[in-house]
Amino acid sequence: MEKDSTVDRSLVRELADILNDTDLTEIEIEQGELRIRVSRQKEYVAAAGYAHAVPAPAPMPVAAPQAPAAPAAPAASSGPEVGSVPSPMVGTVYLASAPGAKPFVEIGQTVSEGETLLIIEAMKTMNQIPAPRSGTIKRICVDNGQPVEYGEALVVIG
Repeated sequence: MEKDSTVDRSLVRELADILNDTDLTEIEIEQGELRIRVSRQKEYVAAAGYAHAVPAPAPMPVAAPQAPAAPAAPAASSGPEVGSVPSPMVGTVYLASAPGAKPFVEIGQTVSEGETLLIIEAMKTMNQIPAPRSGTIKRICVDNGQPVEYGEALVVIG
């Protein structure tokens, strides 16, 4: 019986080494009537230069701070402004082809469908954003160098 316990310990150590080498969190083997399962927790907390395995704490509900209520603008509650051109991607807006260059469009300018309105840089690629329809630029909703989200209004064409 003592020999079996030594074999079991070496097998457990071998399985623990496999866990460490493969970054697994659990391993189980079965040989005849012998069944061994070794598992470890994945989260570690470093304290005073030592890493200790600790159980993951249950998430605690946190009350979000409430901002003071601001009066809502009537147009904001009715959805996107009529004629707005939404951003087709997340990125950084540039209103001109280069720093100091003339902007692609200005308020009051007439644009044709397909004409470049601005550029959005996304993942180091400059993407020209074309006018989806012809019309007059009523409003430019973004500033040069501003980050934008998908669906955010870029310009309003009337």
